Amino acid sequence: MGKVTVITSGKGGTGKSTVTAGLGAALVRRGSRVLIIDCDAGMRGIDLMLGVSGELVFDIADIVSGNCPPAGAIYPCKTVPELFVLPAPSDVRDEVSPYIMKQLVTVLKRYYDHILIDCPAGIGMGTQSAAAPADRAVLVANTEPLTLRGCDKVRQMLCDIGVSECRLIINRFVERSFRKLAAFEDLDAVIDKAGARLLGIIPEDGAAVGLAQKGLPIEGKHKAVYALDRIAARLDGVDVPLDL
Repeated sequence: MGKVTVITSGKGGTGKSTVTAGLGAALVRRGSRVLIIDCDAGMRGIDLMLGVSGELVFDIADIVSGNCPPAGAIYPCKTVPELFVLPAPSDVRDEVSPYIMKQLVTVLKRYYDHILIDCPAGIGMGTQSAAAPADRAVLVANTEPLTLRGCDKVRQMLCDIGVSECRLIINRFVERSFRKLAAFEDLDAVIDKAGARLLGIIPEDGAAVGLAQKGLPIEGKHKAVYALDRIAARLDGVDVPLDL
C-alpha cells in the first residue's frame, strides 16, 4: 500500500503545486512509482506542470460519475517515467466529496508507492476532501506572517479531521530578504508560528520554477532540486540532516 500525503498551504502563492510536482519527480528518482492527484477543482495546474494537459480527456469527476474507470483518467508523465497524474475537474462544482475521496484513494494506493494530493489553499471543503484519505500532511509556506497564520489554521483543521502527522516546508526562501523583512527573529520563530515540524527548506530558484511552467520535469543541477531530493528522502524515512 502506498503512503498518501496531502500537500497544502494556508494561502495561495506559496508555490505549493510546484513543490508537489517537484517532489513527485524526486520520489521517482528514489525508485518509487508515484501518483499525483490534483484536487484544486476549477484551478487545476499539475497537468500543465507535468506536460500532460494536451492529452486530457477525463478527470477525477469522470471517475466519480462513471464516465470512465479510474485508469482512464490517470495520465503518465512522458518525461518522468513512473510519475502519473489524476487531474482535477475544470469546474469547481464537480469537487469530490471527502467520502468519495477516501473510497477512491483506498483503491488507487494499491498500485503506487506514493500518492501526493495537491489541494486548494485554505480550510474550505476542497482542502477537507483532499485531506480525507491522507496518512500525513505537508504544509507549504513562505516566511511572511500572513502566510504562516493561515498555515497554522490549516494545521488545526487537519488535526480536527484526524491527520495528526503534519510537517512544514519553507518554500522560496531567500535569506537576505528574510533578514530585511525582519518579521521574525530567526527560522525557529517561523517554525514555531506554523506549529509543525520542519521537513525542509527550498530556496528561491527561478530556473526550477521555469521548468514547471513550461511543463518540463523539475530536475537537473538546481538548488531547488537538491532540496527536493533531500525532502523526498526524509519522506521515505531516511535520516537526512536539516539545512538551517
